[in-house]
Amino acid sequence: MPTETPQPAEGNHERSARLRTLLRTKSVEQSITDTEEPAHALRKSLSALDLTVFGVGVIIGTGIFVLTGQVARNYAGPATALAFVAAGVACALAALCYAEFASTLPVAGSAYTFSYASIGELPAWIIGWDLVLEFALGCAVVAVGWSGYIRSLLGTAGYPMPRALSGSESGGFDLLAFALVLVITGVLVAGMKLSARVTSVIVAIKVTVVLLVIIAGAFYLSGANYRPFLPPARPSTGARAGLGAPLVQVISGYKPTMFGVMGIFTAAAVVFFAFIGFDIVATAAEETNNPQRDMPRGILGSLAICTTLYVAVSVIVTGMQKYTALSVDAPLAGAFKAVGAPVWAGVISFGAAVGLTSVCMILLLGQSRVFFAMSRDGLLPRFFSQVHPRFGTPYRSTVLLGVVVAVVAGFTSIAELSELVNIGTLFAFVVVALGVIVLRRTRPDLPRTFRTPLVPLIPVLSVLASLWLMVNLPAETWVRFVIWMALGFVVYFLYGQRHSRVGASA
Repeated sequence: MPTETPQPAEGNHERSARLRTLLRTKSVEQSITDTEEPAHALRKSLSALDLTVFGVGVIIGTGIFVLTGQVARNYAGPATALAFVAAGVACALAALCYAEFASTLPVAGSAYTFSYASIGELPAWIIGWDLVLEFALGCAVVAVGWSGYIRSLLGTAGYPMPRALSGSESGGFDLLAFALVLVITGVLVAGMKLSARVTSVIVAIKVTVVLLVIIAGAFYLSGANYRPFLPPARPSTGARAGLGAPLVQVISGYKPTMFGVMGIFTAAAVVFFAFIGFDIVATAAEETNNPQRDMPRGILGSLAICTTLYVAVSVIVTGMQKYTALSVDAPLAGAFKAVGAPVWAGVISFGAAVGLTSVCMILLLGQSRVFFAMSRDGLLPRFFSQVHPRFGTPYRSTVLLGVVVAVVAGFTSIAELSELVNIGTLFAFVVVALGVIVLRRTRPDLPRTFRTPLVPLIPVLSVLASLWLMVNLPAETWVRFVIWMALGFVVYFLYGQRHSRVGASA
């Protein structure tokens, strides 16, 4: 009997077609063409200096005033400076990947846009959904922190805030955090150049404060405080249990080490979060006058400046006071009090409060640009991608997100959710690094004014470094992250996939 040739099952064809739909890409050329639509085009006004200021403005926040003491006392001692260097190197690997994408594809949306052009629509949606949460939570948490500093300064001056307006932890409404976000929203709507000018003034003040602290602290250094520079290793005594433990510990039983060489890398996983923000510079690519030249300068320049300041501050604070005696909550202020110079504690609080203002502004800026890019692509309602006829800003998405973040900051205590910001950023780093490798293979013809060196080595190292830091986050953070991602899948399949402009043109 003649044998029948097996026919491919219809189910296989359907699954293959479904997969192609989920991984359809938006070409670089189409992405750039979309930025020229009059009603959806952002105004170009930023220079390399503006971008660098944005980067420094968002990176330098409370981390430089708080994390130094926590890490020195619990993980690395005076070798905390090396932990900042290690974290800076991990960020530099990601920054090189971001610089190539931002100069090659100067379109709003950062990692979302990069993923859409290289990996596909569903991965792009996932990273965009992730970034919207990351920046929203980050902005709300920072606004609440800013409110705390201002209430403290007002209390010291004899003007305490009423308990009912001092935040949810006091059983009330955080009026200061709510008002800060609304004011920042107004500035962002009024124009990118105005936002850059306001940020420049704020950044100048807080960098001046940091430099004054470094210079003043240098007069109180003691060589004895640096010995031993790398304390001997010992098991961590403050390990968290259950879902509160790092994921790597839950999976493998490995426990983070205090001090010693491994203590430096454990410390790097902690201080890494003080660097979060340089990637937000990439969200402003579409509003940059010469993105091919200025985006790499802004991304790499801001990271280099902040790493230098972080290392300098860690050297100063561990030299002023023995690492075993450092305050975990306010190490710099405590160190100055310990050497008999308490006036600097007030200067540090002022610098932190001013610094947080720019962090909040740039986080909201980044969030509105990612939301705008997703809306312009049809994955979110196109209504929100309209730009203001006078100011040239995505005012609808900015106002919507500003009001939502203001309400969250005013009514919700979300300190425990702040680690979602960290895992979201690291996830974006992984996707962007992979995207560089993919786009090099699929579109080698693209003109690239900046090229990530040693591809695929640098992107692979970036992925490994980011994954290592991710598995050092608490398991409960991973659970919350998975829940948010699952919600994102639901929104995509119910709305985004059906309204995708790329899908409609296919």
